[in-house]
Amino acid sequence: MENKPIIIGVTGGSGSGKTSVSRAIYNRFPNHSIMMLEHDSYYKDQSGISFEERLKTNYDHPFAFDTDLLIEHLKELTKYQSVEVPIYDYVKHTRSEKVYVQEPKEVIILEGILILEDERLRDLMDIKIYVDTDDDIRIIRRIKRDMNERGRTLESVIDQYLTVVKPMYHQFIEPTKRYADIIVPEGGENHVAIDLIATKVASFLNHE
Repeated sequence: MENKPIIIGVTGGSGSGKTSVSRAIYNRFPNHSIMMLEHDSYYKDQSGISFEERLKTNYDHPFAFDTDLLIEHLKELTKYQSVEVPIYDYVKHTRSEKVYVQEPKEVIILEGILILEDERLRDLMDIKIYVDTDDDIRIIRRIKRDMNERGRTLESVIDQYLTVVKPMYHQFIEPTKRYADIIVPEGGENHVAIDLIATKVASFLNHE
């Protein structure tokens, strides 16, 4: 095995449970060299356009992401170099001036809805996981999350889902399922799949 970190990509639609799967894997190895990196941290800087224009941003489209910077950072991390990860300001709808320093680790879990859409990103991954959850379950989870955590109205969540989230899912996200090495139905509730993935990670970390 090459002496470099392994990159595990975890993707799926909004509300699929991809974050739950990522965290379930991460939490299996509390005392080991493992990290999580979110594609959402790499939304493009929009400080050069007006706030009104920023509000029109389609965050479910590949153009919303600074994937070039993410790829650059992943390459640096695989060379065991630390990187400065951007922090996105969701109130101002642009990148904040703050960053956080991410130290390199032996295992990198990369999570995001569009990480399999870019061939350059796919080529960096050692394991590609697609979390496959029914549309009705995903919209229910999204409604609960956005109303409880983000103060959204039911009407606004449904409107955004129907006009942006769902069409972007079928255009850009669902087609990337064919690139996955592992398809995990029902997200974080699929303990068998998580056990199998954790076993693979443990073999890399020489964890008994």
